[in-house]
Amino acid sequence: MHSTCELPQGPIRYVEHGEGEPVLFVHGFAVDGQLWSAVAARSADAGLRCIVPTWPFGSHRVPMHPDADLAPPAAARLVLDFIEALDLDNVTLVGNDSGGAVSQIAVATDASRIARLVLTNCDSFDNFPPGSFKLLSRLSNVPGFGYALAQSMRFEPVIRAPFGFGALNAEPQPIELLRSFVRPLIEDKAIRRDAMKFFGGADSRDTLAAADALAGIDLPALLVWGTDDKLFPMSDAERLQRKLKDATLLPVTGARTFVPLDRPEVVADAIAAFVEARPVAGAR
Repeated sequence: MHSTCELPQGPIRYVEHGEGEPVLFVHGFAVDGQLWSAVAARSADAGLRCIVPTWPFGSHRVPMHPDADLAPPAAARLVLDFIEALDLDNVTLVGNDSGGAVSQIAVATDASRIARLVLTNCDSFDNFPPGSFKLLSRLSNVPGFGYALAQSMRFEPVIRAPFGFGALNAEPQPIELLRSFVRPLIEDKAIRRDAMKFFGGADSRDTLAAADALAGIDLPALLVWGTDDKLFPMSDAERLQRKLKDATLLPVTGARTFVPLDRPEVVADAIAAFVEARPVAGAR
């Protein structure tokens, strides 16, 4: 069942699974909380409280307020505001794709309620956005581009193209799932407005600054990284591991960007083991 958290920027819908220490999931651009569904369900079975929002990155169903800032640094503040609104402490923050960039910026901004960081294949350093998505991000600020991009996603060959979802999974995902990701973008002008604020605001200066800040924060991190990813190669994970004070790298053979869909059981088991291995005094 969905719940709604009303924030100054607008409503955030989310679902919860299980009880225990809180684990908060952050997906990236043009997907929703379904990216994490299987991971969250299995993690909940391991005794964790898994909170899965759909963030306003293009697949949300209810638009944010028209004046809301949704560029990645503001999106990171949105994550922190959500944590505070739910009065969560000792959070394990889990990010993927551009949601991983948001997670890094969030921790670099304020780690007071965050106990652990888990990054799966994601933007970092100067690889934000990656590859051809960098050009698309710049174009998203051109009037009418968001509409044209969204309408092109009505067609399955475009959805599965390399600039769509084609390169993000080891195995093709069901078209019904992919269509559910892009339907809000196609149908709702206000959703497109929100999405282009986020996507068009992507700037590697923010991820480079976050990485420098994270290097000085004493926070355990786990990198669960698909080995077959062309957008976010293993060299990105290795660079993050070297940069962070306390980071463990777990390669996931054969997985790509959407490792939570490719290998949900591996991701979930890694999260549960990480939380157990790195206890927080007084966790609730």
